[in-house]
Amino acid sequence: MTPPGTLQTEPVETSTHVTPSRWDRLRQYTDARIALGRAGHSLPTVPHLAFQLAHAQARDAVHLPFDALGVEQSLQALGLETLLLHSAAADRSTYLQRPDLGRQLNAASRLRLGDWRQQRAGHGEHARFDLAFVVVDGLSALAVHQNAAALVSALLAQLRADTTQRWSIAPVALVEQGRVAVGDETAEALQASAVVVLIGERPGLSSPDSLGLYMTWAPRAGLTDASRNCISNVRPAGLRYADFARVGEGTRYRRQPAAPAAGAIAAAPAQRRRAEGRVGRSRTEARGPRPRQLSARRCFVLKGRSAGLRFTAQQ
Repeated sequence: MTPPGTLQTEPVETSTHVTPSRWDRLRQYTDARIALGRAGHSLPTVPHLAFQLAHAQARDAVHLPFDALGVEQSLQALGLETLLLHSAAADRSTYLQRPDLGRQLNAASRLRLGDWRQQRAGHGEHARFDLAFVVVDGLSALAVHQNAAALVSALLAQLRADTTQRWSIAPVALVEQGRVAVGDETAEALQASAVVVLIGERPGLSSPDSLGLYMTWAPRAGLTDASRNCISNVRPAGLRYADFARVGEGTRYRRQPAAPAAGAIAAAPAQRRRAEGRVGRSRTEARGPRPRQLSARRCFVLKGRSAGLRFTAQQ
């Protein structure tokens, strides 16, 4: 059996009944299903069986139980405080049928976060955190098991190496049966200025272990996808941990010194920039007159030399 996420390199059948493809040599560069050959008008047996295997791996990834305790131990080994939470979807069946419940925390998790805030206030701690990590099983717990701790470790190394500023990191929340939007409510309760949601992506037929990162400034319950930025396919066979920090050449994000009156990180959230007519609207927003659009792209880029996040668009 081929391990999840490995390159499919099965040779095309050489039977006299199989017509090979001229693209066969290109298969070494991708795990996409190309150059499979044909047997008459059908797919040869080997690629057909490989397809069935990949489909089974994708289904297994969706239904694999989330080992929250195992991931928690890996994160605690990095010196991070953790919180185990759960969405309003009680089980996997409900989660798959009711996406809305996966976007919100259940009552017990909200109560736990409330208790955590009270304990923090009891110790005289009131300052907001610069950044929160929210780890969510999503549609592939396998992706979280294999990639989350290693990716957080890589990010922490960059943040701690930043000599220009110190980053305050909120306790890492692990949310079971969660969707992307649950990170907004969680980070808001954690009193964080920004959130990075690490979530198992919908498995593909060649990538059952793909991790997605969704980043939001000023997270709060009720935000839409227009407020989030995404980096996808983070895994050893896709976008590697060290490489994802240098993805893209659009807007760079770096924490700015806070003005005394602001009392927090200086920022220009997407919603505010749109309201001022300085950035075009997303298609997911309400239709209306489009404000003047700048060429700067809204995407998070964690530069290797600058581990911070810049929340002001570069023009």
